[in-house]
Amino acid sequence: MRQKSKLFFQALKYSIPHLGKCMQKQHLNHCNFADHYYNKIKLKKYHLTKCLQNKPRISELARNIPSRSFSCKDFLPIKQEDEKPLSENMDAFEKVRAKLETQPQEEYEIINAEIKHGGFVYYQEGCCLVRSKDEEADNDNYEVLFNLEELKLEQPFIDCIRVAPDEKYVAAKIRTEDSEASTCVVVKLSDQPVMEASFPNVSSFEWVKDEEDEDVLFYTFQRNLRCHDVYRATFGDNKRNERFYTEKDPSFFVFLYLTKDSRFLTMNIMNKTTSEVWLIDGLSPWDPPVLIQKRIHGVLYYVEHRDDELYILTNVGEPTEFKLMRTAADTPAIMNWDLFFTMKRNTKVVDLDMFKDHCVLFLKHSNLLYVNVIGLADDSVRSLKLPPWACGFIMDTNSDPKNCPFQLCSPIRPPKYYTYKFAEGKLYEETGHEDPITKASRVLRIEAKSKDGRLVPMTIFHKTDSEDLQKKPLLVHVYGAYGMDLKMNFRPERRVLVDDGWILAYCHVRGGGELGLQWHADGRLTKKLNGLADLEACIETLHGQGFSQPSLTTLTAFSAGGVLVGALCNSNPELLRAVTLEAPFLDVLNTMMDTTLPLTLEELEEWGNPSSDEKHKNYIKSYCPYQNIKPQHYPSVHITAYENDERVPLKGIVNYTEKLKETVAEHAKDTGEGYQAPNIILDIQPGGNHVIEDSHKKITAQIKFLYEELGLDSTSVFENLKKYLKF
Repeated sequence: MRQKSKLFFQALKYSIPHLGKCMQKQHLNHCNFADHYYNKIKLKKYHLTKCLQNKPRISELARNIPSRSFSCKDFLPIKQEDEKPLSENMDAFEKVRAKLETQPQEEYEIINAEIKHGGFVYYQEGCCLVRSKDEEADNDNYEVLFNLEELKLEQPFIDCIRVAPDEKYVAAKIRTEDSEASTCVVVKLSDQPVMEASFPNVSSFEWVKDEEDEDVLFYTFQRNLRCHDVYRATFGDNKRNERFYTEKDPSFFVFLYLTKDSRFLTMNIMNKTTSEVWLIDGLSPWDPPVLIQKRIHGVLYYVEHRDDELYILTNVGEPTEFKLMRTAADTPAIMNWDLFFTMKRNTKVVDLDMFKDHCVLFLKHSNLLYVNVIGLADDSVRSLKLPPWACGFIMDTNSDPKNCPFQLCSPIRPPKYYTYKFAEGKLYEETGHEDPITKASRVLRIEAKSKDGRLVPMTIFHKTDSEDLQKKPLLVHVYGAYGMDLKMNFRPERRVLVDDGWILAYCHVRGGGELGLQWHADGRLTKKLNGLADLEACIETLHGQGFSQPSLTTLTAFSAGGVLVGALCNSNPELLRAVTLEAPFLDVLNTMMDTTLPLTLEELEEWGNPSSDEKHKNYIKSYCPYQNIKPQHYPSVHITAYENDERVPLKGIVNYTEKLKETVAEHAKDTGEGYQAPNIILDIQPGGNHVIEDSHKKITAQIKFLYEELGLDSTSVFENLKKYLKF
């Protein structure tokens, strides 16, 4: 019924979970991670999808801080003042469906995600967890398993679903858009489904079945954004819940991942540069776990299993980039690892998928996407270069050993389906309607030369019929932290901007992960200024090659990307006209000095330790946006922040904004009459999330700001936005 989608890899650098210290993502104390979700979503033509997690993949080995492509909150039933039985609530859910069906459908439609297990499909309908027969998934005949409103949460949604092997239980992780805290509910699948248990603050979780055919739920408990404890629980007559493992090092976190064949549950203990994996026997989950290889500083590794062999994606050895190794499952230590496949230079491993007779690697080489299919019987390798417009993979959780399906997308193009058929050795693309953006726009890949001679890749989008690109507005995107790729998933507002004549430029600077692990290493710690030099070189190259001009150039970033943007505004503000930032990390020095914040200890290997290392302290101080504000002309700045954001403390953003306003006013006073001071806007939104991608309010406010600052007419762009965002 609906095909699924998981967002990009990044577990490597992310090894932490964040999109950057702040990123959302991400990450860090300051970040947020978002990218990996497994969803089953049906696409008719092109549809925007709400992401739910299904079975995780190797690429998901990082703290999972979920985000959804778009929200369905406008279509949720109005909360009843008086609680009613599920049967009575069904009328409200029918109204929800009816409202969806009567909405004027433009090119895109928001639909719910779902997960298939056995003969059933599990998904969220209105405020309920439901299931239906697979063959009836497109119909309205479904069984309500749990009413989310029983949790007394404001507009709850399901972030992740796991079904026990024999479908006796289903576990769902539920949260709201206003908080990162998640509740895991376990529902017994009987004639009258009933909630068996509820666990707060759950991060990752997986089911296994023991020797006595009893379902065992392993889950990680998250406290203050730190995930250190692993529990296991059983239900029914033999109910118990016990702590299974506690990680003592505060800079590491724990994430659970079930190998694709369900043979082993892997317990992944990671920080940003080092990992350690333990195997829990999927047939004997009460036995002690087996350590694959004790953590070695700087060595990352991730594990899959097939036919009594472990396939290990690791950076051990030279060069220190990822390579695929394998060993017998009963001799897992590093001295037994045999090299199986190596990557080309400047190659980023996006994901890995294991099949019965094949291993599929999803790669980014020199900023272009590839799929390598390795035949496990004869060690043959088939490398497929994917269409040049493609910027990102969306993986499919597929159990069919004969086919490997996936989707490709770009910031302005919705996902398109592709399937590699192993028997034929061919890649097939979805036929039918071709998105008109294909002919109406161009995608270019160029390079800028940084100060030290390094070539920095860029990806550029603009309309094919644009004349005199030097007079067109330019929106530059940057991130450059945690070894994470710059997010290039489909965003409708980006497409609308290109349709309206904008140029979009994505700068893949050092500190990110687009060219592999070394690309990240060359932009972290005392090399962070490389990312700033790269960003300056990118913008200067764009202008030099005829793409826009400083008076029409804008720059956007979120979370940890705010470090480079804030630093550029201090060092080279004449390159820009306006800037938009979301949950930006702007006070690096004071944040990294405060070890009481939830994620500061996890961030030390990205930013350094200013509390104990004077060299790190002075280096951070040299680029920290807050520390380097000075009287000069700044571009206009629009900042979106979240009131209870635990990753990027609001205090740092407020302090930065106040200092910038005071300095701008001082400069205006000294400059005299006739000087037009920049606008400095801080938009604080309620909630405790770190970056809400699908916030209509945020999207419209940012676009309105950019158009006003550049003196452009925004009438047509907001009319077009209505096609994509259901206001």
